[in-house]
Amino acid sequence: MHKKIIRRTAVSTSHLPNNLPEVIKQIYATRGMQSSQELELTVARLQGMVEETALLGIDQACQLLHQALVDKKRIVIVGDFDADGATSTALMMDALSLFNSHNHDFIVPNRFEYGYGLTPEIVDIAAQQQAQMLITVDNGISCIAGVKRAKDLGMQVIVTDHHLPGHALPIADAIVNPNQHGCNFPSKSLAGVGVAFYLMLALRKYCREHNYFAAQGIGEPNIAQLLDLVALGTVADVVSLDANNRILVAQGLKRIRAGQTRPGIQALIEIANKNQQRLVASDFGFALGPRINAAGRLDDMSYGINCLLAKDLSSARVMAAELDDLNKTRREIEQGMQQEAERVLTSLNFDEVNLPSALSLFQADWHQGVIGIVAGRLKEKFHRPCIVFAKANEADNDPQNAEIKGSARSIPGLHIRDLLEHIDSQNPGLISKFGGHAMAAGLSIKQKDFAQFQQLFNTMAGQWLKPEDLDSIILSDGELDTELLTLEFAEQLREAGPWGQNFSEPLFDDTFTLVQQRIVGEKHLKIVVQKTAMNNVGIQSKQVFDGIAFNVDIKAWPNAQADQVHLAYRLDVNEFRGKRTVQLMIEDIRTI
Repeated sequence: MHKKIIRRTAVSTSHLPNNLPEVIKQIYATRGMQSSQELELTVARLQGMVEETALLGIDQACQLLHQALVDKKRIVIVGDFDADGATSTALMMDALSLFNSHNHDFIVPNRFEYGYGLTPEIVDIAAQQQAQMLITVDNGISCIAGVKRAKDLGMQVIVTDHHLPGHALPIADAIVNPNQHGCNFPSKSLAGVGVAFYLMLALRKYCREHNYFAAQGIGEPNIAQLLDLVALGTVADVVSLDANNRILVAQGLKRIRAGQTRPGIQALIEIANKNQQRLVASDFGFALGPRINAAGRLDDMSYGINCLLAKDLSSARVMAAELDDLNKTRREIEQGMQQEAERVLTSLNFDEVNLPSALSLFQADWHQGVIGIVAGRLKEKFHRPCIVFAKANEADNDPQNAEIKGSARSIPGLHIRDLLEHIDSQNPGLISKFGGHAMAAGLSIKQKDFAQFQQLFNTMAGQWLKPEDLDSIILSDGELDTELLTLEFAEQLREAGPWGQNFSEPLFDDTFTLVQQRIVGEKHLKIVVQKTAMNNVGIQSKQVFDGIAFNVDIKAWPNAQADQVHLAYRLDVNEFRGKRTVQLMIEDIRTI
């Protein structure tokens, strides 16, 4: 879809330190940075995090957990089958061991058998494992029936989650969720792994105050050693990088770069061919996270969790290689599904100009584990809210009674979970279950109801969205002076992060002369561009830069007629055979 490039409006930077380059100050200020304190992402800055006491329900959770540890109760952690769920589960497993528990384990639902969250069936499995306490991580807030089943069986239940609650809450013994009604915790964007980390911080304080460590004959655990998991899960779950989350991610990155990380993360970095000492936040989202997610998408997330829990590098490398193979298979399935989805849109006479307000697609043979990624890809390409459905089960007699599961991705301007809730309230029984966030959600419906849902989804989205919301926009930080197109400044931008959701990596736009162009890897455009620079004594010089644009339209590129091109790009560092050079990562390319 043709995108509009809009430059950010300059704002005051007087509240930021004078020793920063003006470009970086402007980048920070336009992303809402309020004070120089937000730049202090050092170890001491951990003290600047929001206090754990601000989380509603955390005192009650600590009291229950402390008593469970004292009584040596059987604790079972119930996770989720994505990277946030995997890191949350691994964090709880490791943390409870640090608190001297030897009687805990985890269950992560297989999405193909049980679906999402703490279901009654998962509770029954936990009961077979003699669970006395259940702790949910990255799920639970919508698991009304599962929590009731656990309580009926005499289990204690602590829910830790970050998803938005519905009208009813589960009857858990304690709920810790910054988004639950009445919680005054200001950082509403914590990932599930962030909530789990905060609970462990609070538990350490509670145990200290109740003389637990002395009674157990152990030292106080260093909870900071869990920050590598927090950073990975936070970025991989694409939650907003507010000031609090930036502290968590920066601290996790710092530990990983210094070699203070678990074997599983080290092995994932190796298999992804990343430099551990120069790791950046985006590597969590584009390199490590997808490999962990592949286990939950195609097989069993236990593989991903066990990799993160590996005690030595050799076993971690074996598991990381398995995850890498699963991720390659996931990519192949995803590419095939995306091509089929685009063919379906073409058959409906939809193109980038003639599109409905929202897209919803179903095909009986699509892979349930990959629908979320395909929905995201279609949302990016067409800039429309998108739901992709796959068959969840087979009905005995009538295929139309089979359940289908949808994964939704939205665009700014449409809160997808709220829209699903509105459709559900207006059409009782149409949606059997749903849940999620503003930008991503999941739901289940009957196959026979797909056409009705498809029409309702498009109609309601059209009513909720403003016309300007449907314009695909690239927000640019403007032109970057040619003298700043250097390796040194690219490094400075990297270190100015961590960058991520709602604290976006700097992006610039400018016109260049196109010198060379070729397709690599089937659909990526590798180019060399030239820019004329003026030095401080008025002498012109021509400088050339490498650039790469991924997944271009190979019908349009290479373009022998192109001489001048306008690029929207990120300034990046390319590492190849030990050599580091400046590279333009191209978000948008068009001829002039």
